[in-house]
Amino acid sequence: MTDLNSVSQPDNNDLANSEAVSIMEIVMRFVRYWKWFVLGIVVALIAVFLYLRYTTPIYNVTSSVVLKEARNQRFEPSIGGMDGLQLGGLGAVTNLENEIYILQSRSIIRNVINRLNLHTSYIVSGRIKKTDLYKESPVIVSMEQGKLDSLNTDISFEISTNNETNTVTVSGLLNATEQIDTVFASLPAVLHTPHGIISFTKRPGIEMGNNNMTVMIMHPNSIIRQYRGSLSVQQASKQSSVLNLSINTPYPEKGKDFLNMLVEVYNNETIEDNKMKAFNTQSFINERIAIIDRELSEAERSVEDYKQQEGLSDLQVDLQRNMQMGSQYEQQLVKVETQLNVVNSLNDYVNNPNNKNKTIPANVGLEDPNLAATTSEYNRLVLERERLSQSMTSDNPAMIRLEDQISGLRENINSSINSVQQGLSIQRRDARNQANIYGGRVGVMPTQEREFMELSREQQIKASLFLMLLQKREENALELAATANSAKVLDEALTGGQVSPRRMILLLAALMLGILIPAGIIYLMDILQFKLRTRADVDRLNKVPVLGEIPKHNDDKNVVVEENETKPIDEAFRMARTNLLLTLGSDNKVVSITSTVSGEGKTFIAINLALSTALLNKRVLLIGLDLRIPRLREYLGLETKDGITSYLSGFEKYIDKLVIPTGLHPNFYVLPAGPIPPNPAELLSRTSLDTAIEKLKEEFDYIFIDSAPAAMITDTLVLSRVTDATVYVCRMDYSSKGNIRFANSLMEQNKLKNMLLVINDVADFHRGYGYGYGYGYGYGYGYGGKNKKKD
Repeated sequence: MTDLNSVSQPDNNDLANSEAVSIMEIVMRFVRYWKWFVLGIVVALIAVFLYLRYTTPIYNVTSSVVLKEARNQRFEPSIGGMDGLQLGGLGAVTNLENEIYILQSRSIIRNVINRLNLHTSYIVSGRIKKTDLYKESPVIVSMEQGKLDSLNTDISFEISTNNETNTVTVSGLLNATEQIDTVFASLPAVLHTPHGIISFTKRPGIEMGNNNMTVMIMHPNSIIRQYRGSLSVQQASKQSSVLNLSINTPYPEKGKDFLNMLVEVYNNETIEDNKMKAFNTQSFINERIAIIDRELSEAERSVEDYKQQEGLSDLQVDLQRNMQMGSQYEQQLVKVETQLNVVNSLNDYVNNPNNKNKTIPANVGLEDPNLAATTSEYNRLVLERERLSQSMTSDNPAMIRLEDQISGLRENINSSINSVQQGLSIQRRDARNQANIYGGRVGVMPTQEREFMELSREQQIKASLFLMLLQKREENALELAATANSAKVLDEALTGGQVSPRRMILLLAALMLGILIPAGIIYLMDILQFKLRTRADVDRLNKVPVLGEIPKHNDDKNVVVEENETKPIDEAFRMARTNLLLTLGSDNKVVSITSTVSGEGKTFIAINLALSTALLNKRVLLIGLDLRIPRLREYLGLETKDGITSYLSGFEKYIDKLVIPTGLHPNFYVLPAGPIPPNPAELLSRTSLDTAIEKLKEEFDYIFIDSAPAAMITDTLVLSRVTDATVYVCRMDYSSKGNIRFANSLMEQNKLKNMLLVINDVADFHRGYGYGYGYGYGYGYGYGGKNKKKD
């Protein structure tokens, strides 16, 4: 027997085209609902059009500034020069992130809003949307800043201007309870309210005209939040000090004025901060100059008093002079002591008795002229005595006289030596005293020098600080006079273009939503659907080989197959018949038709499949073995009440007598179920059924059995022993997905022989995107009758 499971095995072409088929199946699942997509796109585009029509556009206003870099100034006092003190001038750009935060700070934005009066809006209602007149308003409405900051709620009122009478009418509700209605004959004018005084002035250069506007005065905090949220300050690059400013606003003129004023306020506040620092520096310098002036005067007086006290004019000159004088006295002392030693030696020589008759040494370095002259005369006389003693005796009067002269000169020499000794001793004492005096002066010089240097250093420090402070006072005065801006505008504020709403993006989003929302609904319906709706549902769940597809038929006819007809349903049964005969082969004749539950069209499929087979001039028998709810007699319009149950119960011995023609075709016969028995399962279990089937197989080419639903009772499983194949029927939009899973379990457990699946009531069969053995035809068909459940 041919392997019936081969029906479901795709060939190589099927495998190659499986992905394309799957995509086509997904596409066609949504194409069925093309009206939904058209409606969704139309509705989305209308919504976008209305949104664009009534939404106020948002524009992006940009500007760029460069922050000037200044010296990083600080206070570093030094002693030796003037460059140590760096006192503040212009603000230094040390951290660009800080400057970005300052530009976005509440205080600066508050100042900008107050200066531009942005907390007051002049709203004019147009045909479609509202507009803020801003600088085009003929009337300027303002309020005291203090009262403005204390507002508990926004103030709103109407203003009407009359160009003919030049009057301004103010009316409306200031709050929930207070009504105003005032006419100003001329401007400026003031209006007293519980919130404060509101002033009205005419805007220069704007004609009064005939205008009706709504004036809204809001608390600055709400406007600050609005502008801070839309303001963007970003660094142009990591290495530059250029900042890009941008703001998103529905009113470009407001945005340009805001950015320009923001830079101006930033520069002004920076200048004021620098001036404040300069004034503080000036005050500090003046205080320090007064203090240093007093301290410098005290230091100079201390130096003067010390010089007078120590007798100093110039420390270096005095030191050099004292050292020179001390050296001179030291030399003099050495010379005196040398002469004194000579004199002492001479005195010892003269007083030595052994040297009495000898000459006294002369020219020994003594500087006393009397002693030198006396010694010279004494030596002459001694030499004369030596010469005369050779010719005279000692008692010679000349010798006696000469001796007396020599004795007198020796005494004079002794006297002179004593005088010289005394004089040299006095000179030695004086020289030693002078040397000690000047040596002492030189010895105390380091102490004086140290003390003098301390006083002099303090004087120099005070003088340096004094001069430095004078210089810095002049520098600070120059900085006070200089008012250079910290931020230089590179690009003036310019409207960059509309940023919201973005027309193309919204149109694209509408198109996407118009497609995605219906697709999502369809997909949600699909995943929440428990019934089989498309062939794709079957393919995802089914494991049973598909025999064919039967298109939806919308009439009450139970027999739809007609000879020589080419309607899609006829062709569908022919295709199913052909596939079935090819798979059955020549030896297999008995086919059982069943389903999971009642109402899936198994009887309808059995009748028309059997009839289609009979059209091949094959003797075909259709047996009704749905013994519990038999429908064959009703569907075929048979009058007989007997059937196979009569044979199985033993009331009829010959099965041939129960077979009757259907009247649909000469080769098409039917064996109805007969009376409903009380024990259908037991009857089907009897061997008489096997005997009857074998006998009938000899008489007929093919036998089709309309059996009971497989999930409800066991009849189909019991009679499976006499069948060669089982056609399992499911019905679109009726069978649940669980029915397919049940069929899979029957096949996996081999409870039914050679199962083949027929898909009944397939919608859009004629469109040509069926799978397996279902094919579409382009003839087109339609049925006007109501869809009836056929069992």
